[in-house]
Amino acid sequence: MFALILIVLSALMFLRSTTEPKLGLDLQGGTSVTLVPRGDAAVTDDNLTQAVNIIRQRVNAFGVSESEVTTQGGRNIVVSVPGAGQRDLVELVGQTAQLRFRQVLAEAGPLPVEAQPDPAATPGTTPEATKTAKPKKTPKPDKSAKSDAPEGTPSPEASGAGRVLSRALQAQTVPSPTGEASPPAPATPPATAPAQPPVPPVPVPPVEQDPAAQIPEEAQQRFADLDCSKPENRQGGEDVAIDQVLVACDREGTSKYVLAPVEVVGQDVNGARAELAQNTGGLGGWQVSLNFNGDGTRKFADLTRKVWELPPPQSQVAVVLDGLVVSAPVIQGPITGGQAQITGNFTQEESQDLANVLQYGALPVAFDLGEVNTVSPSLGGEQLRAGLLAGGLGLLLVVIYSVLYYRALGFVVVASLAVAGALAWITVSLLGGPPIGFRLTLAGVAGLIVAIGITADSFVVFFERLRDELRDGRTLRAAVEHGWTRARRTIIAADFVSLLAAGVLYILSVGSVRGFAFTLGLTTLVDVLVVFLFTKPLVALLSRTRFFGEGHRLSGLDPERLGARRRAPSEVIGRRRNAPREA
Repeated sequence: MFALILIVLSALMFLRSTTEPKLGLDLQGGTSVTLVPRGDAAVTDDNLTQAVNIIRQRVNAFGVSESEVTTQGGRNIVVSVPGAGQRDLVELVGQTAQLRFRQVLAEAGPLPVEAQPDPAATPGTTPEATKTAKPKKTPKPDKSAKSDAPEGTPSPEASGAGRVLSRALQAQTVPSPTGEASPPAPATPPATAPAQPPVPPVPVPPVEQDPAAQIPEEAQQRFADLDCSKPENRQGGEDVAIDQVLVACDREGTSKYVLAPVEVVGQDVNGARAELAQNTGGLGGWQVSLNFNGDGTRKFADLTRKVWELPPPQSQVAVVLDGLVVSAPVIQGPITGGQAQITGNFTQEESQDLANVLQYGALPVAFDLGEVNTVSPSLGGEQLRAGLLAGGLGLLLVVIYSVLYYRALGFVVVASLAVAGALAWITVSLLGGPPIGFRLTLAGVAGLIVAIGITADSFVVFFERLRDELRDGRTLRAAVEHGWTRARRTIIAADFVSLLAAGVLYILSVGSVRGFAFTLGLTTLVDVLVVFLFTKPLVALLSRTRFFGEGHRLSGLDPERLGARRRAPSEVIGRRRNAPREA
């Protein structure tokens, strides 16, 4: 059974290409990033402590262990992550995670209004950059247009002046009876235009029913001037209050939005998880599922009930994270069950990252990325060599003592330590891959070295019980079984205490101390497997050989050298005697 375990784990290790343990920050080096509070934000000790705890939880949830999250100067937070390619992760854990749900009032392409394709230039074609064309609505006149402009003076539409939402969203083409779109009529007919028969007006919904009418002129101008194709405009960070209209880009820079005041906030979310979309048999890509609390369920139901009958884009609800639109799905009906999904062409890694950020809440203070440094492993490498030297000397002393004291039986100790080391190496290497991402640090190496003594202690308990049974006059085969029955309870009790101590230390500690506790608990479990599945069966097999069974003096189980008392034939224990037959 033990051989089968080694074969399976070894095959899995090679299949996953994790043939050696991942090293921690002090042994491998990595990336260190300083997070600085944004602007003149007031930072208290409580806020800083809360931010450190949230970032540490996020890092651990991402599967990166042995990272360091510390404070600096009473304001900054320093995040150090093993490995040279972890900068994106460090930037991600610094997100403020201010989650907002806002109704979409307007949507357009990423470029400024002057750079958007002109629908009048290509009649019958909807511009690709404008996603909110509503053919049934009558175009509203441009507020900057003047009816008394002299002939030959370029109009605001021609000069580009004053083109805001009226050009991006409201100046849409009106379908003609033949099915082709015609350009919108000017707000005021020219003075030289011939008389035309009156045209019946197209019905226009009341202004109070159109959420786009709620957009202030300032927001319209910012929306017109915003260029989401520039990376500097996609840095996030909401610059308006939650009760004001927001102009924002999406994360990819493909669209820009005008969003209504906030109606649901991140504090209303009770949990988040990444999963495959089930609407297409699990082939709909990755999404993030949210569960709302009681208050959030009520507010989200009111929001979806209000917008679902409106025409696009007002029927969309934008999911805004740190000032950027993650997704803006169309609401198909009121959502009253307290559950929602965030979609946005996520990969598995992106959806898991977003779910982890939302799961552990928002940072109490907004942080910006500060210095980015590379951590050198030179000092840790010297300490590692010193630690391995100490561990090697300790292992050599254990082997020498076992051979001198137990003689040939000491080679069982050597073989058990060898397979225990192989199992520990394979396990630590496998745990270095996803999803755990365990990394071996100096403290973890110390836990492995301490485990040598724990494993050797289990051998001593078993062998001493075995020799006690031989001193009591039992045969070797009987002594192995009786001695094991008494020794295993002691071994289990000792390993349980060690495992309990490792668990308590892991829960209560942080940083590298957790690495020590983890390796200590792991090697304790390895010791149980080795003693139960390798050492005891091996001793049972050796007891059937002549060298050990007859108690050779170099075997370490010689009854005479152990001082075994001689028993009368009728007192021999461990041999089944036949009952005398009746005459």
